[in-house]
Amino acid sequence: MYEVETKVPADLTAVRTRLDELGATRERTIVQADTYYDAPHREFVETDEALRIRRESTPESGADETRVTYKGPLLDGESKSREEFETAVGDGETMDAILTNLGFAPAATVRKERERFALEEYTITLDAVDDVGEYVEVETDVEDDADLETAREGAYDVLEQLGLDPADQLRTSYLGLLLES
Repeated sequence: MYEVETKVPADLTAVRTRLDELGATRERTIVQADTYYDAPHREFVETDEALRIRRESTPESGADETRVTYKGPLLDGESKSREEFETAVGDGETMDAILTNLGFAPAATVRKERERFALEEYTITLDAVDDVGEYVEVETDVEDDADLETAREGAYDVLEQLGLDPADQLRTSYLGLLLES
C-alpha cells in the first residue's frame, strides 16, 4: 500500500467554504497525539523513515483508538508519497513500553486537531497543529507504485479546486516542522 499525500499551509476558514461549495462530505473531527520514536540501530532523520504511536480521539463520539505506524522513505521528489504500514494497538502505554525496552526512544509528540472531508477518492484534512500552524492535506492510497503519478496529479487538481497552489507544498513532516520551530 502506498500513501500519496500533499500538504500546503492554508487559511482553514477559506478552505472550509470552498469544500462546502464543491459538495465535499464532512466525515469527522479528530484529535491526534503522535509520539515519534528514534531507532537504536539507524537514524530515521537520515533514512527519511518514521515510527510513531498515534493516540486518536473523536470528540463527537468519545471514541479512542491507538495505532502504531511505520512510514518508509519518500518515494519521489514531488510529494510525500511513501510506503506505509499501520495497525491497531490495544494499549498505547504497553506499546510504548515495548518500543522503549527495545531501545527506541520517544523523540517528540505532535498534537493536532483534524477535520476530515471526502471529495471523490481523496481525503482532505484540515489540520490545526499545536506550535506549527494550519495546513491542508490531500491524500489517497494506491496499491501499485505504477499508480503514484496519476494519484499525485489528482491530488494537485484537488488543491487547485480548493484555491491552493501545489507549488506551496511542503514535504517536511509535522514532526520536522515542530522540531524546526
